[in-house]
Amino acid sequence: MGRIADFFGWPTLPVEQRMITEIPGIDRPGANLLQVYGLGNIDLPSVTVDSALTVPAVLAAVSFLPRSLANLSLHLMKSAEDGADRVSGGLATLIEEAPNPEWDSFRLREYFWTQVFTGGRGLLWIERSGSSITGLWPIDPVVTRIKRDNMGRTTYEVGGKIYLGSDIIDVPFMLRHDGLAHYSPITLGAPVIQLAIAMNTYGAKFFAGGGVPPLALSGPMPVGPDAMKRAMADIQRSIDSAKSSDKPLFPIPPGYELKPVGFDPDKGQMTDGQRFSVEQIARIFGIPPWFLQDLTNSNFANSENQDLSLVKHLISHWANKLEQQMNLKLFGQRNNRRYVRHNVDSLLRGDFKTRAEAVASLVQVGVYTPAKGAEFMGLPTPTEPEAQARYMQGAMVPLGTQPAGSVTPDPGGANTQ
Repeated sequence: MGRIADFFGWPTLPVEQRMITEIPGIDRPGANLLQVYGLGNIDLPSVTVDSALTVPAVLAAVSFLPRSLANLSLHLMKSAEDGADRVSGGLATLIEEAPNPEWDSFRLREYFWTQVFTGGRGLLWIERSGSSITGLWPIDPVVTRIKRDNMGRTTYEVGGKIYLGSDIIDVPFMLRHDGLAHYSPITLGAPVIQLAIAMNTYGAKFFAGGGVPPLALSGPMPVGPDAMKRAMADIQRSIDSAKSSDKPLFPIPPGYELKPVGFDPDKGQMTDGQRFSVEQIARIFGIPPWFLQDLTNSNFANSENQDLSLVKHLISHWANKLEQQMNLKLFGQRNNRRYVRHNVDSLLRGDFKTRAEAVASLVQVGVYTPAKGAEFMGLPTPTEPEAQARYMQGAMVPLGTQPAGSVTPDPGGANTQ
């Protein structure tokens, strides 16, 4: 084994991890709660990505996060003595607009992030021609095998072809202890998702039955199995007849009584349970419930704060994860000049008033030139020399540089001229 593997204490035999999106059968901690909803000891199917997406809150989270991250402008920058300059053409076009002949940048990054927030990992292959980068291609994590070779290097096997880790942009949702395997949010949230599926299933069956909970017929029981079947068939025909005629009444044989079995949605607190499942799913993905269309605790005053919280505590974290991977894999470990950066300010594109006020403030304090402010707003860049200069409000001067003859306060209370 190589020195790298010895240093980290990795095992002699290669460690292999198959990336999957389907989750095997799991324990069902919500089984007792399922009985509360009248479902008994139902053996629910294993949670998969496809079944999880049938839960509206999961679908909302998995749709919202990839679109928001793909919507961020992605720029190639180059460090300079007086700051950083945005690079155009060549590799910048590949990163910002067209990573390969088939995918545009938004579509590629949306697919990438969808894999992260479902199966738990996003992968991109860097296509090279000599020392030049010619494309970025998505890799299906489900068919990818990740392992370490005898030198301790991470490799990715896809369709019998092996790629080195230096050619794969890899962002996991959360790594396991070995640094190879990963956790999926669908796996971690499987019990919550199962419960949400159970409530949706019960609600569908309840309303498909005309809003009538399961019923039991009490009274003198018919003798023999055939007589029992006929009695049940008679009652069922009476119920079906009432449903088809839109009449709330149907006849029952004398001496018999229908009693509900289990809880109806109101008594079983199904509405509260559905709302709680939305909150739990929001916690799994780290999203404020407001972005999953749960407005229970939201109002006009705190919605803006939730926007800020989303950018500071979620969007910026994931954006930085991708930036770090791209900078390492595209430019190498020792590169310190070129780098990729998301423009989080692009999230304000729908808020013209806030963008305009921010640009005006930056121009007035000399951070932006008028030309830079116009560029930020997506307007034609002015070419006049004055537009390339920086400006500062005239009333602002350093302390101790007041013009001669200005009035100086007298500590004794009188002013001297």
